[in-house]
Amino acid sequence: MTLLPHPVTGAPFASPVPPGTGWPGDPATAQTPVARTAAGVRRLAATPDPAELAARITVCRACPRLVDWREEVATTKRAAFADQPYWGRPVPGLGPLDARVLVVGLAPAAHGANRTGRNFTGDRSGDWLYAALHRAGYASQPQSWAAGDGLELTGVRIVAPVRCAPPANKPTGEERATCAPWFEASLRISEPHVEAILCLGSIGWDATVTALRGAGWHVPRPKPRFGHGARAAVATPSGRPVELVGCYHVSQQNTFTGRLTQDMLDDVLASLPG
Repeated sequence: MTLLPHPVTGAPFASPVPPGTGWPGDPATAQTPVARTAAGVRRLAATPDPAELAARITVCRACPRLVDWREEVATTKRAAFADQPYWGRPVPGLGPLDARVLVVGLAPAAHGANRTGRNFTGDRSGDWLYAALHRAGYASQPQSWAAGDGLELTGVRIVAPVRCAPPANKPTGEERATCAPWFEASLRISEPHVEAILCLGSIGWDATVTALRGAGWHVPRPKPRFGHGARAAVATPSGRPVELVGCYHVSQQNTFTGRLTQDMLDDVLASLPG
């Protein structure tokens, strides 16, 4: 396989990027255990070590359809990125572990996070999200184009219920269920610090509610309804209150049509713990 230079570091990588070869922010090594089944995900997600959890997420191979798709995309590529290596693996969370705000998306974009290895990076959705996070004081810069570009987040952490790019941006119910223990583990790590969970889109909202219940959180019944600016009171297993906040997803379908405007996004972010 031809080795290509990383767009930031210039170091050569195969595509997809193998673990432990020096990609900026890669937490995995060649010795990181690999989940190959749903049972394997449940077992390996039980680690209490955040760094080890991130490493295990990035080498997961439990969903054959998603593995085949993410690696096919990483090999064939989009013409605009033909000279770049693709991450082509599951994407870990981004941001400080003690963040007071948790932002929940859905899944990596095929030529965004699946290419760059970082949530909402290298695509139009990320352009919107990071510009808004920068305006709100959560991000050190308004752009996010590649791992290693200097972006730093303060007070906010970004995760996704599904860690691999799915075909047509639509993971199956089985794939979401298989990936759920990774998400629940991320919630456990954030639990001591988080004060608000911002869900981008109804799918992210529903996945978060399901994962919160799976992780032992207290969630109202009937299930809180999603809406832009919707708010619901949930609580950690110990009873500490946390606010669940809804926001239309920063997808082009919403931003190009005006369903979600910059002012709407800024207003939601301004309402979160500062």
